[in-house]
Amino acid sequence: MNTKNKAFTLTALISAAAASTAFLNKYIDISAASKNLLGNTPAHTFKWRLGEVSYTKEGAGKPLLLVHDFYLASSGYEWHLAVKLLKKYYTVYTIDLLGFGRSEKPNLTYTNYLYVQLLSDFIRTVIGHRTSIVTTGASASLAVMACSINSELFDKLAFINPEPLSACGQLHGKNTRIYKFILDFPIIGTLLYHIASSRELITQSFIQDFFCSSSSLKPVFIDAYYESAHLGSCPKAVFSSMECCYTRCNISPALKKIDNSIYILGGTQKPGIKNTIQEYQEINPAVEYALIPKSKHLPQLEQPEQLVKQLLILFA
Repeated sequence: MNTKNKAFTLTALISAAAASTAFLNKYIDISAASKNLLGNTPAHTFKWRLGEVSYTKEGAGKPLLLVHDFYLASSGYEWHLAVKLLKKYYTVYTIDLLGFGRSEKPNLTYTNYLYVQLLSDFIRTVIGHRTSIVTTGASASLAVMACSINSELFDKLAFINPEPLSACGQLHGKNTRIYKFILDFPIIGTLLYHIASSRELITQSFIQDFFCSSSSLKPVFIDAYYESAHLGSCPKAVFSSMECCYTRCNISPALKKIDNSIYILGGTQKPGIKNTIQEYQEINPAVEYALIPKSKHLPQLEQPEQLVKQLLILFA
C-alpha cells in the first residue's frame, strides 16, 4: 500500500471513529432524558442576560431561596422533598443555576463571579424582597460573595455541608488551559464528560459521598441526577469550568465582613465537617451550626424531616 493510500485509509478510520463517537454521545444524551423526571415539576423561566434560568416557586410567607450543590449532575431536584415541608412556612424558590438541570447550558466559561451576579439579579428581579438563602456544598461560596457585595438583598444564610475554606481558595494552575481545551473539544471532550457523568459514577457518588446509608437511596434519585447531567445544548461546559477551578473563590475576606446570621448544617457522617465548621467560626465567630443525624452530604434527600426541623429552629 503506497503512502497516499495509507493516508486515505487512516483518514477514513479517524472519520469513522469520530462519527461513531458523536453518535454515541448523542444517544447517551437522548436516552438519559427519556424519563423526563425533572419535567414533572412545573417551572418558571428567568430570562437572564447570559441564558434562561429555570426555577420553581411554592408556598407562602417570607422568601427562601434554595441553591443546589456544585456537582455536575446537580439541580433544584435535590430540594424536592424539603420543599414539601418548607412551603408551609415560606415562599420557597428553587433555582437551577445556569449550566445545570433545566436551565440553559450555553458553551462558555463559568466563574464564581458569574454566579454571584446571577443570584443577585435573581433576588432583585424575581423575588423582589430581601431573602434568606440555603445552599449545598460549594455553592456556599456564591452566597457569601453575593451577600458581601449586595448585603441588602440577603437576610439569613444557611450552608449545608459547605466546602472547607482551603478548597474554596484553590485556583487554576499552569496546565488548566490545556486541560480545559481538551474538555471543551467537541467529540473527545464530550466523551470524557459522559464517562464522568455516567450512571455508574453518579451511583458511586451517592453511595460513597452523598448518603451514609445506601438503604435510603432510591433509584429515582439516580435517574433524576443522570437526566440533569445530560439536558441542554452543552452540559459539559460547566463541568470543565468546575474541573479547572474557575468557579472557586477565596471567600475568607467576604465571610469575615458579613453581619448577617450564618448557620452551617452538617451531616454527622460527613467527613471533616467539624473541622470545616471550626474554619468558618475562626473567620466569623458569629457562625452557628447544627448537625443532622444519620446523614452525609445531602440530608435534604436522606433526612429531609430532620433537616427542615433544624432549619426552622435556626431561622426562627
